[in-house]
Amino acid sequence: MNERTSEVINELAQFVNDRIEGYKTAAKETRDPAHKAYYNELVGQSQQFSNELNSTLSRVGGDTQHDTTIKGKLYRGWMDVKSGITGKDEKAIIESNLYGEEWAQKAYNDALEHKAELPQEVVQMVEKQKQASLTTCEHLKQMKTKVD
Repeated sequence: MNERTSEVINELAQFVNDRIEGYKTAAKETRDPAHKAYYNELVGQSQQFSNELNSTLSRVGGDTQHDTTIKGKLYRGWMDVKSGITGKDEKAIIESNLYGEEWAQKAYNDALEHKAELPQEVVQMVEKQKQASLTTCEHLKQMKTKVD
């Protein structure tokens, strides 16, 4: 596997770590027990994605990634401020998560732009995670319509 593979996986691992932190926060802030259970499920899914990415990073000789993106850190900080002002509004929590998943879709699409340079097993892993994120986007949109 080449350097491009390591770069792509490293970047995705940071985005997945952002996803973990975002859903941990959502699970803590929501007052809806069903939403809390769903967000905790997504934390588990994200941890599995992180494990897959880090395992692949190790195989290609890269360092495992446990950090988040700078943009993710800034966004979570902004959401903390917003939450302090608006309260822990269910719609705002869902919208924040939806924004995060849309951001993840961009990261997966960016990774797949290098499809020709990536080993097939990595492409399959990225496509599988991207599909799970799409499913999450749809579920979050349904949740949002129920709280509107």
